[in-house]
Amino acid sequence: MGQILAAYVRGLKEAVRDKATLFWTGSWPVIWLIIVTLTFVGDVPQEAVPYVRASMTVSMMVFALMLAGMSHLPAGIAWDRKNGLFAKLRSMPIKPYRDFIGRVFAVGTFALMAAAVVLLIGFALGARFTGSGVAIPQAIGFLLLTILASAGVGLIIGTLIRRPQGAVTTGVAIAVILAALSGVFAPVDLLPEPLQVFARVYPISSAQTSIVYLLVGSDAVGYDPLTSGQVALTIALSFALLLVGTLLYSKLGWRPD
Repeated sequence: MGQILAAYVRGLKEAVRDKATLFWTGSWPVIWLIIVTLTFVGDVPQEAVPYVRASMTVSMMVFALMLAGMSHLPAGIAWDRKNGLFAKLRSMPIKPYRDFIGRVFAVGTFALMAAAVVLLIGFALGARFTGSGVAIPQAIGFLLLTILASAGVGLIIGTLIRRPQGAVTTGVAIAVILAALSGVFAPVDLLPEPLQVFARVYPISSAQTSIVYLLVGSDAVGYDPLTSGQVALTIALSFALLLVGTLLYSKLGWRPD
Protein backbone atom coordinates (compact mmCIF):
# COMPACT_ATOMS: atom_id res chain seq x y z
CA MET A 1 0.00 0.00 0.00
CA GLY A 2 2.90 2.35 0.77
CA GLN A 3 4.27 1.97 -2.76
CA ILE A 4 0.87 2.72 -4.28
CA LEU A 5 0.45 5.77 -2.03
CA ALA A 6 3.92 7.06 -2.94
CA ALA A 7 3.14 6.79 -6.66
CA TYR A 8 -0.22 8.49 -6.06
CA VAL A 9 1.29 11.45 -4.18
CA ARG A 10 4.07 11.80 -6.76
CA GLY A 11 1.52 11.83 -9.57
CA LEU A 12 -0.53 14.58 -7.93
CA LYS A 13 2.55 16.72 -7.31
CA GLU A 14 3.62 16.32 -10.93
CA ALA A 15 0.17 17.38 -12.14
CA VAL A 16 0.22 20.57 -10.10
CA ARG A 17 3.83 21.37 -10.95
CA ASP A 18 3.50 20.86 -14.71
CA LYS A 19 1.96 24.05 -16.13
CA ALA A 20 1.49 22.50 -19.58
CA THR A 21 -0.53 19.68 -18.05
CA LEU A 22 -2.67 22.14 -16.13
CA PHE A 23 -3.43 24.00 -19.36
CA TRP A 24 -4.19 21.00 -21.57
CA THR A 25 -6.27 19.18 -18.97
CA GLY A 26 -8.05 22.07 -17.30
CA SER A 27 -7.87 25.31 -19.23
CA TRP A 28 -8.32 24.04 -22.77
CA PRO A 29 -11.68 22.28 -22.16
CA VAL A 30 -12.89 25.36 -20.26
CA ILE A 31 -11.83 27.74 -23.05
CA TRP A 32 -13.46 25.54 -25.68
CA LEU A 33 -16.62 25.27 -23.57
CA ILE A 34 -16.87 29.05 -23.34
CA ILE A 35 -16.40 29.40 -27.11
CA VAL A 36 -18.96 26.77 -28.15
CA THR A 37 -21.62 27.74 -25.61
CA LEU A 38 -21.50 31.38 -26.66
CA THR A 39 -21.25 30.91 -30.43
CA PHE A 40 -22.96 27.67 -31.51
CA VAL A 41 -26.48 28.09 -30.12
CA GLY A 42 -27.72 30.77 -32.48
CA ASP A 43 -30.25 28.54 -34.29
CA VAL A 44 -31.41 26.74 -31.17
CA PRO A 45 -34.84 27.63 -29.69
CA GLN A 46 -34.36 29.78 -26.60
CA GLU A 47 -36.01 27.26 -24.27
CA ALA A 48 -33.58 24.54 -25.40
CA VAL A 49 -30.37 26.58 -25.02
CA PRO A 50 -29.71 25.61 -21.35
CA TYR A 51 -29.90 21.91 -22.25
CA VAL A 52 -27.68 22.30 -25.33
CA ARG A 53 -25.16 24.00 -23.06
CA ALA A 54 -25.52 21.12 -20.62
CA SER A 55 -24.68 18.64 -23.40
CA MET A 56 -21.65 20.73 -24.35
CA THR A 57 -20.58 20.81 -20.72
CA VAL A 58 -20.69 17.02 -20.50
CA SER A 59 -18.66 16.80 -23.73
CA MET A 60 -15.94 19.05 -22.33
CA MET A 61 -15.93 17.19 -19.00
CA VAL A 62 -15.30 13.95 -20.87
CA PHE A 63 -12.68 15.65 -23.02
CA ALA A 64 -10.89 16.84 -19.86
CA LEU A 65 -10.84 13.25 -18.61
CA MET A 66 -9.46 12.08 -21.97
CA LEU A 67 -6.67 14.65 -21.87
CA ALA A 68 -5.73 13.69 -18.32
CA GLY A 69 -5.50 10.00 -19.16
CA MET A 70 -4.02 10.24 -22.65
CA SER A 71 -1.66 13.19 -22.17
CA HIS A 72 -0.86 13.74 -18.50
CA LEU A 73 -0.39 10.06 -17.65
CA PRO A 74 2.06 9.23 -20.48
CA ALA A 75 3.89 12.53 -19.89
CA GLY A 76 4.46 11.57 -16.25
CA ILE A 77 5.72 8.13 -17.27
CA ALA A 78 8.08 9.61 -19.85
CA TRP A 79 9.45 12.23 -17.45
CA ASP A 80 10.09 9.64 -14.74
CA ARG A 81 11.88 7.48 -17.28
CA LYS A 82 14.02 10.42 -18.43
CA ASN A 83 14.86 11.44 -14.86
CA GLY A 84 16.07 7.95 -14.03
CA LEU A 85 13.27 7.02 -11.64
CA PHE A 86 12.55 3.72 -13.36
CA ALA A 87 16.20 2.73 -13.14
CA LYS A 88 15.99 3.23 -9.37
CA LEU A 89 12.69 1.38 -9.13
CA ARG A 90 14.09 -1.61 -11.04
CA SER A 91 16.75 -1.99 -8.36
CA MET A 92 14.17 -2.01 -5.58
CA PRO A 93 11.56 -4.62 -4.56
CA ILE A 94 8.74 -2.67 -6.23
CA LYS A 95 6.24 -4.22 -8.61
CA PRO A 96 5.21 -2.29 -11.75
CA TYR A 97 1.53 -2.89 -11.07
CA ARG A 98 1.76 -1.03 -7.76
CA ASP A 99 3.33 1.93 -9.53
CA PHE A 100 0.67 2.05 -12.24
CA ILE A 101 -2.17 1.72 -9.71
CA GLY A 102 -0.87 4.80 -7.92
CA ARG A 103 -0.47 6.65 -11.23
CA VAL A 104 -3.98 5.80 -12.38
CA PHE A 105 -5.51 6.92 -9.08
CA ALA A 106 -3.54 10.18 -9.23
CA VAL A 107 -4.64 10.85 -12.79
CA GLY A 108 -8.21 9.95 -11.87
CA THR A 109 -8.20 12.41 -8.98
CA PHE A 110 -6.72 15.18 -11.13
CA ALA A 111 -9.12 14.39 -13.99
CA LEU A 112 -12.18 14.55 -11.73
CA MET A 113 -10.99 17.89 -10.37
CA ALA A 114 -10.65 19.22 -13.92
CA ALA A 115 -14.09 17.86 -14.81
CA ALA A 116 -15.56 19.55 -11.73
CA VAL A 117 -14.12 22.89 -12.85
CA VAL A 118 -15.66 22.40 -16.31
CA LEU A 119 -19.00 21.56 -14.68
CA LEU A 120 -18.93 24.73 -12.57
CA ILE A 121 -18.10 26.85 -15.62
CA GLY A 122 -20.95 25.15 -17.49
CA PHE A 123 -23.40 26.07 -14.73
CA ALA A 124 -22.10 29.64 -14.79
CA LEU A 125 -22.71 29.78 -18.55
CA GLY A 126 -26.31 28.66 -18.15
CA ALA A 127 -26.17 24.87 -18.48
CA ARG A 128 -29.13 23.13 -16.90
CA PHE A 129 -29.51 19.41 -16.24
CA THR A 130 -32.70 17.40 -15.84
CA GLY A 131 -31.24 14.21 -14.37
CA SER A 132 -31.71 13.50 -10.67
CA GLY A 133 -31.88 10.65 -8.19
CA VAL A 134 -30.30 7.43 -9.43
CA ALA A 135 -29.26 9.10 -12.71
CA ILE A 136 -26.49 11.04 -10.94
CA PRO A 137 -24.54 8.05 -9.51
CA GLN A 138 -25.04 6.25 -12.82
CA ALA A 139 -23.52 9.22 -14.65
CA ILE A 140 -20.60 9.24 -12.21
CA GLY A 141 -20.08 5.55 -12.98
CA PHE A 142 -19.77 6.34 -16.68
CA LEU A 143 -17.29 9.12 -15.86
CA LEU A 144 -15.17 6.56 -13.99
CA LEU A 145 -15.31 4.24 -17.01
CA THR A 146 -14.04 7.14 -19.12
CA ILE A 147 -11.10 7.57 -16.77
CA LEU A 148 -10.26 3.85 -16.94
CA ALA A 149 -10.42 3.74 -20.74
CA SER A 150 -8.38 6.96 -21.09
CA ALA A 151 -5.80 5.69 -18.59
CA GLY A 152 -5.47 2.48 -20.60
CA VAL A 153 -4.69 4.47 -23.74
CA GLY A 154 -2.33 6.66 -21.73
CA LEU A 155 -0.41 3.66 -20.41
CA ILE A 156 0.01 2.40 -23.97
CA ILE A 157 1.29 5.80 -25.14
CA GLY A 158 3.61 6.19 -22.16
CA THR A 159 5.05 2.73 -22.75
CA LEU A 160 5.64 3.11 -26.49
CA ILE A 161 6.58 6.82 -26.71
CA ARG A 162 9.76 7.23 -24.74
CA ARG A 163 10.36 11.02 -24.82
CA PRO A 164 8.26 13.41 -22.68
CA GLN A 165 7.45 15.93 -25.41
CA GLY A 166 6.55 13.17 -27.82
CA ALA A 167 4.31 11.55 -25.19
CA VAL A 168 2.46 14.83 -24.53
CA THR A 169 1.90 15.73 -28.18
CA THR A 170 0.96 12.18 -29.13
CA GLY A 171 -1.51 11.96 -26.27
CA VAL A 172 -3.14 15.31 -27.10
CA ALA A 173 -3.34 14.43 -30.79
CA ILE A 174 -4.92 11.03 -30.12
CA ALA A 175 -7.42 12.53 -27.66
CA VAL A 176 -8.48 15.27 -30.09
CA ILE A 177 -8.74 12.94 -33.09
CA LEU A 178 -10.71 10.28 -31.23
CA ALA A 179 -13.01 12.88 -29.69
CA ALA A 180 -13.72 14.39 -33.11
CA LEU A 181 -14.31 11.04 -34.83
CA SER A 182 -16.41 9.44 -32.10
CA GLY A 183 -18.99 12.13 -31.41
CA VAL A 184 -17.59 13.53 -28.17
CA PHE A 185 -17.55 16.98 -29.78
CA ALA A 186 -20.86 16.64 -31.64
CA PRO A 187 -24.09 14.62 -31.48
CA VAL A 188 -23.66 11.10 -32.78
CA ASP A 189 -26.53 11.43 -35.27
CA LEU A 190 -24.63 14.20 -37.09
CA LEU A 191 -21.71 11.89 -37.87
CA PRO A 192 -21.38 9.85 -41.09
CA GLU A 193 -22.84 6.38 -40.70
CA PRO A 194 -19.47 4.54 -40.35
CA LEU A 195 -18.45 6.93 -37.58
CA GLN A 196 -21.81 6.45 -35.86
CA VAL A 197 -20.98 2.73 -35.61
CA PHE A 198 -17.53 3.62 -34.24
CA ALA A 199 -19.10 6.03 -31.71
CA ARG A 200 -21.28 3.25 -30.32
CA VAL A 201 -18.32 0.88 -29.98
CA TYR A 202 -15.71 3.33 -28.69
CA PRO A 203 -16.25 3.16 -24.92
CA ILE A 204 -15.49 6.81 -24.16
CA SER A 205 -18.01 8.22 -26.64
CA SER A 206 -20.56 5.61 -25.55
CA ALA A 207 -20.03 6.64 -21.92
CA GLN A 208 -20.34 10.32 -22.83
CA THR A 209 -23.59 9.70 -24.70
CA SER A 210 -24.89 7.74 -21.71
CA ILE A 211 -24.11 10.64 -19.36
CA VAL A 212 -25.95 13.09 -21.64
CA TYR A 213 -28.88 10.68 -21.87
CA LEU A 214 -29.04 10.44 -18.07
CA LEU A 215 -28.50 14.09 -17.16
CA VAL A 216 -29.95 16.02 -20.12
CA GLY A 217 -32.51 13.68 -21.65
CA SER A 218 -33.14 11.33 -24.54
CA ASP A 219 -33.82 14.21 -26.94
CA ALA A 220 -30.18 15.29 -26.64
CA VAL A 221 -28.78 12.05 -28.13
CA GLY A 222 -29.45 10.14 -31.30
CA TYR A 223 -30.02 6.69 -29.78
CA ASP A 224 -30.57 4.89 -26.48
CA PRO A 225 -27.11 4.06 -25.06
CA LEU A 226 -28.49 2.43 -21.93
CA THR A 227 -29.57 -0.89 -23.39
CA SER A 228 -28.07 -3.83 -21.53
CA GLY A 229 -25.93 -4.84 -24.51
CA GLN A 230 -24.56 -1.32 -25.02
CA VAL A 231 -23.76 -0.81 -21.35
CA ALA A 232 -22.07 -4.21 -21.12
CA LEU A 233 -19.97 -3.42 -24.21
CA THR A 234 -18.94 -0.04 -22.78
CA ILE A 235 -17.87 -1.58 -19.48
CA ALA A 236 -16.04 -4.49 -21.13
CA LEU A 237 -14.11 -2.32 -23.60
CA SER A 238 -13.19 0.25 -20.93
CA PHE A 239 -11.63 -2.45 -18.77
CA ALA A 240 -10.08 -4.09 -21.86
CA LEU A 241 -8.25 -0.86 -22.75
CA LEU A 242 -7.00 -0.57 -19.17
CA LEU A 243 -5.90 -4.22 -19.18
CA VAL A 244 -3.97 -3.86 -22.45
CA GLY A 245 -2.28 -0.70 -21.16
CA THR A 246 -1.45 -2.36 -17.87
CA LEU A 247 0.10 -5.42 -19.52
CA LEU A 248 2.23 -3.32 -21.88
CA TYR A 249 3.36 -1.04 -19.07
CA SER A 250 4.20 -3.96 -16.77
CA LYS A 251 6.15 -5.83 -19.46
CA LEU A 252 7.78 -2.99 -21.39
CA GLY A 253 7.39 0.25 -19.47
CA TRP A 254 10.27 -0.29 -17.07
CA ARG A 255 12.73 -1.71 -19.58
CA PRO A 256 16.03 0.15 -20.02
CA ASP A 257 16.24 2.50 -23.00
